[in-house]
Amino acid sequence: MPEPASELPAETAELAAGFIHEIKNHLGTLSLNLQLLAEDFETAETPRERRALTRVGKLSAECRKLVDLANDFLRFARPREPRLAPTSLDAVVMRLIDFLGPTAKQQNVELNWFPAGELPPVPLDADLFEQALLNLMLNAEQAMPEGGTLTLIGRAEGARVILDVIDTGVGIPADELPKVFRPFHTTKPDGSGLGLATARKIVTAHGGTIGVQSEPGRGTKFTIALPV
Repeated sequence: MPEPASELPAETAELAAGFIHEIKNHLGTLSLNLQLLAEDFETAETPRERRALTRVGKLSAECRKLVDLANDFLRFARPREPRLAPTSLDAVVMRLIDFLGPTAKQQNVELNWFPAGELPPVPLDADLFEQALLNLMLNAEQAMPEGGTLTLIGRAEGARVILDVIDTGVGIPADELPKVFRPFHTTKPDGSGLGLATARKIVTAHGGTIGVQSEPGRGTKFTIALPV
């Protein structure tokens, strides 16, 4: 099992988050002006004007990617403290399966949920935990570009509830496993490298643990353990 990712020192995280927030403000101004510029070229007639409109579109797309990255970082650097309440893990999982169902169907991914009997309530901040679990499920979908099966299994073990998130995707090479929870580590061309790091941070804030097992070509299993 990989070693936990090191956390940013609180002061460093706060400074970085403030810096990213300022960057987001400037990106907002840039995006707005690009939108206005695109409207000016909306009725482009000459080849030069059409080329300019295409370039404005590409710049706008890059701005959106930067804003998404900034939001991912802020969620990682400034996670709010969980507001815990006894929660049905079954209900949380079912909400996310309903949410991801349409896109999973489009990608030929089958979603399964197998709770082992009636699971005891767990102290969760449902919104925050759903963010972590959504990151894992989206990561699994992206690991199955040709389709496959995403299976979630819940079971009680003593004073803990265990949740396995298992995909039949491309898997993770052995030398990459120790790095998967590190901030900004990604093997995806468009990945931010913050999804799994944020998921781990949220699970840890709930007093839980998360681990990963994988085999290239056969899939990956993330295992979350939460206190009852």
